[in-house]
Amino acid sequence: MTGPMPLTLASIRQAPKAVLHDHLDGGLRPATVLDLAAQCGYDQLPAQDAAALGNWFRDAADSGSLERYLETFAHTTAVMQTAEGLHRVARECALDLAEDGVVYAEVRFAPEQHLERGLSLDEVVEHTLAGFREGEQLAAEAGMPIRVVCLLTAMRHAARSLEIAELTVRWRDRGVGGFDIAGAEAGYPPSRHLDAFEYMRANCAHFTIHAGEAFGLPSIHEAVAFCGCERLGHGVRITDDISDSESEPKLGLVANYVRDQRIPLELCPSSNVQTGAVTSLEKHPFDLLARLRFRVTVNTDNRLMSDTSMSREMLKLVNTFGYGWSDLERFTINAMKSAFIAFPERLRIIDEVIKPGYAVLLG
Repeated sequence: MTGPMPLTLASIRQAPKAVLHDHLDGGLRPATVLDLAAQCGYDQLPAQDAAALGNWFRDAADSGSLERYLETFAHTTAVMQTAEGLHRVARECALDLAEDGVVYAEVRFAPEQHLERGLSLDEVVEHTLAGFREGEQLAAEAGMPIRVVCLLTAMRHAARSLEIAELTVRWRDRGVGGFDIAGAEAGYPPSRHLDAFEYMRANCAHFTIHAGEAFGLPSIHEAVAFCGCERLGHGVRITDDISDSESEPKLGLVANYVRDQRIPLELCPSSNVQTGAVTSLEKHPFDLLARLRFRVTVNTDNRLMSDTSMSREMLKLVNTFGYGWSDLERFTINAMKSAFIAFPERLRIIDEVIKPGYAVLLG
């Protein structure tokens, strides 16, 4: 090859990718949902074959409402209540990401949502991590090495965030990389969970916060100024603090701070459209934020609900904004710089995996 490889879905799959925002319970294979439902006696699924079920998840998530979008998770979490179910879903998650060319993944889930059949919080984490490790091993044997780090999420409408933060610290040397809060933003500000974030800071532990997805600038301001988050889960509404009334966009105090501090934005283009955070992909502020040099990253959020992958998300950005290989490389390096792993390992993946991988594609 004497020039850049054409940008297609197949070629983008060859590119090494890093995802920071991927939900375990939002990425199940439809066939696995059916199998696990049959095994555990769950009879509330809206469809009984894999293709129809996959279509249902996608269509139900296309409501334009975060609350309606979140309702789809009742079916996936229902089949993730056993050791075997959690292990299988985690194993398949690692394999599916690796097959898509992802070399580093942070996958999050809420342990408190998987206790209905008697597992303890620690057992939920133990079996999930075992599944990730098996998936990593199988992927490596197939020539698709991937590093998977688990993030533990607390539900912002519940009252277990400190307990989940303690769980995160307890397991951080065994595969858990950080803490998160998620769920409907309106009425549940990040500051309700200050004790959890103070605990994380006191233990020098990593955390991100879902903010600026369905709710506006106040959610981002609290997450950054009061809670001290290292990354913003979505953060797409940071544009509420960017004026486009002049020829040159003007940043407000919060937007300036987020950019100056290089706080990463875990942007999820397809999901942001589905939940109504933006009206269309063409109007997604990804390109504006990238041009303004925010630390933007590309993410899947929920692969099942959005019927997507990292390669598909990147291709959508290429087709919408005209990005090339060097842009995709920059977004990937942004993600690796922001990963919740040790600095030397971040550098190793950037220098030994990502840069050489893109050099081949750039010709």
